[in-house]
Amino acid sequence: MKRFILAHDLGTTGNKATLFDDEGSLVASTFSGYETAHPQPTWAEQNPEDWWRAVINATRELLSKSRIAPQDIAVIAFSGQMMGCLPVDERGKPLRPCIIWADQRAVAQAKRLDERVGEERIYRITGHRISPTYSASKIAWVRDNETEVFKRAHKFLHVKDYIAYCMTGAFVTDRSDASGMNLYSLEGGTWSDEILKAIDLDPLLLPEIHNSTDVIGELTKEAAEQLGLTTGTPVVIGGGDGASAAVGAGAVMEGPAYNYIGSSSWISFAAPRPIYDPGRRIFNWAHMVPNMFAPCGTMQAAGGSYQWLRRQVCWIEGREADETGEDIYEIMNRRAAESIPGAHGLLFLPYLQGERSPHWNPKARGGFVGLQVTHTRADLIRATLEGISMNLRTILQSFLDANAHIDEVILIGGGAKGALWRQILADVFGRPALRPRLLDEATSLGAAIAGGVGVGLFHDFSIVKQCTEIVDRHVPNPEARAVYDQLYPIFLKSYNALVPVFDQLHEVSSL
Repeated sequence: MKRFILAHDLGTTGNKATLFDDEGSLVASTFSGYETAHPQPTWAEQNPEDWWRAVINATRELLSKSRIAPQDIAVIAFSGQMMGCLPVDERGKPLRPCIIWADQRAVAQAKRLDERVGEERIYRITGHRISPTYSASKIAWVRDNETEVFKRAHKFLHVKDYIAYCMTGAFVTDRSDASGMNLYSLEGGTWSDEILKAIDLDPLLLPEIHNSTDVIGELTKEAAEQLGLTTGTPVVIGGGDGASAAVGAGAVMEGPAYNYIGSSSWISFAAPRPIYDPGRRIFNWAHMVPNMFAPCGTMQAAGGSYQWLRRQVCWIEGREADETGEDIYEIMNRRAAESIPGAHGLLFLPYLQGERSPHWNPKARGGFVGLQVTHTRADLIRATLEGISMNLRTILQSFLDANAHIDEVILIGGGAKGALWRQILADVFGRPALRPRLLDEATSLGAAIAGGVGVGLFHDFSIVKQCTEIVDRHVPNPEARAVYDQLYPIFLKSYNALVPVFDQLHEVSSL
């Protein structure tokens, strides 16, 4: 008789509940959404009760849809959005809405962390820069601005960790989620005494750290009744969404990197040690695989740039999509294929929302460089895909500069659906680009594998080789690669030359 793994992927827009069997095959999935509130322009908050409601709804719908008996579920495991800040009391009751990863309010607290510890030292301890997006600064903001909430706080939790508490009553996190807080000693594997002392934060306010495969408890009677599951079902903590995606994409050992392409995009891979880049272009997570790390670089507007082009420029393709019912992005991709590699000398700078890796410049702007009267809409579309790809190459190059071994890149996320874009990425990267069958479920698969390992259904994370079927493999085209190798330094020079212009435009727009 088959046993099943229930994975909950708690993202920014909602919870995806997914069932996998004991061979790692996808059985069924459902989604239940929730909202993000923006009380002020740089704030982003979510109601924890909405998460729990989404987990209940998605679980019950999944059981109904799959017709799997609750007693056949061997384990529940999680992945979730990272870098949150949810204070709860001793009974696990939320004391305020969760400050999620996208929130930027804690600028003053991040500056104070820099003054007390220093960015270089923080980077060497945690593998990350100092930023208001990380949990340390957000916790400090609560202490500075909501004194009564802070006094009543028993623990500060992440999203998946709160749901794990709702199921088991345990206040825990895993190493991958802990590594995104600016509080975790990446190589020590514990909360950093040096940082906690510098900011006067009691370590008892933080959850207990576990491996991603640890069984942290069993489903309580109350939770089982709400979810429609069986009391006593083992619960494995799983990992943050980035680390879970790494496992689900197959990046569990040295060799392959993976590139997630959604509205934003990142490249990461499994490494036996962190990469401490002199320019701090790279940041590092704890991997879900024990004793491994996940160096990472993230850009702001990857698919977001293509979405912008769809809305603002591709109205003809939009009309065709309305008339035929075809996906507009497939139509845009066909139009782009009418152009040639290099888009007849047109470059696109994909900095529509500033940029993180490798420039870390919030003032950066987007633009087309080299536009001529002879350029067509096909050139504009292709240049956009190429510009995003060349910016991703800068992230890949930062890994290679640190002597990382990367022989191929696995593509996941919605942007990986287009064959043309996959080929452009292979040509720009100079490495094979692989498309697995599961693009949108890679994160859920990573959580499921952690759960399966945790209860002994799988021996170790190498099971992902059997679960990750590669359905397309794009090898670099030598002629196209030669064109991109010629354009790439020009792309870099274009950004560098325009930095003073970006600064001036920022000043003007701030008036």
